[in-house]
Amino acid sequence: MERKQKAATLSGIFLLFLAVIVVLGNMLAFGTKARIDATENERFTLSEGSKRLVREELSEKMKVTLYVTTGLPKVDLFVKDLTNLIDEYAQAAGGNLEYTVIEPKTKEEKEKAEEAGLQKLSLGQGSETSDQATITQGYMGIVFEYGSEREVIPYMNPDSISGLEFWITNKIRQIHDRAEDQYQRVGVIVKEGMKLTDAQLIPPQQGGQGPSFMSVMQQAFPFYKIEEVDLEGGDVEIDDTLRGVIVLQASEDWTDKELARIDQFMMKGDKSLLVIAGAVNTKPSDATMKATLSTHNLEKLVGGYGVEMKNDLLIDYGLELRMPVRTQMGQQVLKLGPAFLYVPHVDGADEGEQLLDNSFAGFFRLQEQTFPYASSLATLPDKQPGAEIKVVARTTPYAYAEPGPSVDVKPTTEIRPKGEQGSYPFAVSVEGTLKSALTGQVEGVEIPAESAAPSRVLVLASSHFLTNPFARSGNPPPMPPGMPPSMAMMGQRSGDPELTALAGAYVSSDGQYIMSTLVAFKNMLDWMTGDTDLLAVSAKLIGDPKLSYTDVKKPEIKPEDTEEVFEQKQEEYRSARSDLQQKVQWTVTLVPPFLFALIGLINWRRRESMRGNVKI
Repeated sequence: MERKQKAATLSGIFLLFLAVIVVLGNMLAFGTKARIDATENERFTLSEGSKRLVREELSEKMKVTLYVTTGLPKVDLFVKDLTNLIDEYAQAAGGNLEYTVIEPKTKEEKEKAEEAGLQKLSLGQGSETSDQATITQGYMGIVFEYGSEREVIPYMNPDSISGLEFWITNKIRQIHDRAEDQYQRVGVIVKEGMKLTDAQLIPPQQGGQGPSFMSVMQQAFPFYKIEEVDLEGGDVEIDDTLRGVIVLQASEDWTDKELARIDQFMMKGDKSLLVIAGAVNTKPSDATMKATLSTHNLEKLVGGYGVEMKNDLLIDYGLELRMPVRTQMGQQVLKLGPAFLYVPHVDGADEGEQLLDNSFAGFFRLQEQTFPYASSLATLPDKQPGAEIKVVARTTPYAYAEPGPSVDVKPTTEIRPKGEQGSYPFAVSVEGTLKSALTGQVEGVEIPAESAAPSRVLVLASSHFLTNPFARSGNPPPMPPGMPPSMAMMGQRSGDPELTALAGAYVSSDGQYIMSTLVAFKNMLDWMTGDTDLLAVSAKLIGDPKLSYTDVKKPEIKPEDTEEVFEQKQEEYRSARSDLQQKVQWTVTLVPPFLFALIGLINWRRRESMRGNVKI
């Protein structure tokens, strides 16, 4: 009895001592706002790039006004997180940023909020114990003032704080650059073919085309000035005040003189070339989706920079894009995109086997990306001994290259390899002091033999990377020129219904396709201009990747396999994926309770052993 009483007394003293430590720790931490963020993308703390922006770039004080509405638990939590985030900006700015929080309640305060550009929202929260919901109207936005400039985030979604730092930092960057008249200028070579102004991202809306890539870019990232560059057949030089130039998929051949002007620009040093083009060419508003293969002489330029561009279409049998599409009868059919490379980053993969190198600035921290209509590349390091040539995206070992001359890129419910399988690079970066690709080869264009300073080249051989291919092919043909607006409205035609459905499925099934493509392109612009400080901020905008089955080995399908053998291998693969799913399900279901019980059993046996060893 005495032994038990002594043990109980010691346990009580220990618990009391532990409680005192917890209380004192909370009291000491109450006055501080320090937090430890253990997430990979620093989702809950301010990135170093955002801190440097407000600490080093602001030449005068920026005023930030938060308009919020409180009263609901969910909304109150969002307001607390938002206030903590803005407070981190203020602390990092060292006095160059001050903020105030206003909850508009009076008529005058509400009018002032709306005059500032905020939108009134209906904020609601459901009850966990009943079917009732509480709805209130209010404001949730931010006003930024810097110098004579003003910017506003008119509304925010209280359901999620994810990506909030991205939009706040970009607003700060936007208002700062406009006030300081400081823009990053990048040129897009004008050529018949793919254009940013007609690159459709979403399906046709109400009989008309959806927003273009350029319009979305200008709205989301106005601090970049993307200007058209007309080479006039190669008769004019490229403006050397541009930081870099972009080459998109052309529908006609590049002349030697046009390519020489691009090479001449790159040899000026500290310049960038972004090539988003390959061999796959489709026509807009062509529902047949028949593509022809041609690099249009572009291989002459990029080949000189150490990147060989092949005349083929890559089809990856290892990680195909799957799109569930609902038919007019209400049935859901799974369409496979054989010409769409769904490429994830593989944790722990060797450099020579990594599918998506997310340490590269253009794909920084991206966990997955889709590349439509890609062509294979090969590295030629002997061409550029003074530069580093690196593969930054490749297929799985289960891809094959279709040589054409024409290919069908329309989705199908069956993918069957037609040639030898292997892993093919389709995105390659070249960085360093470059040798000219065309010096002395084109009459009338003087090109130095070597770049005056290190320059950068990125070849992304995905011809439709900046568009939704189904929306582009499914759009109705344009109305004849000169038609009166009234006649145009009457003659308005709808797009192809199947491709319109596929365009919607492509956007929704690809895990934030529009957002990931925008972020990747924005990162590439940062890479072009050397402004990579805010890459970590962009990464916070991307959600969690989809599940993949890289541990399940794909069947080796040979062109000579009979239909029965092909179906058998497909069934074995589906069965292996199903087995893996069940293993994961039962592991998640049983292992945590088992470990919990095991720990309890060990602690019980340890206490019993300690009691047996107690001596009076």
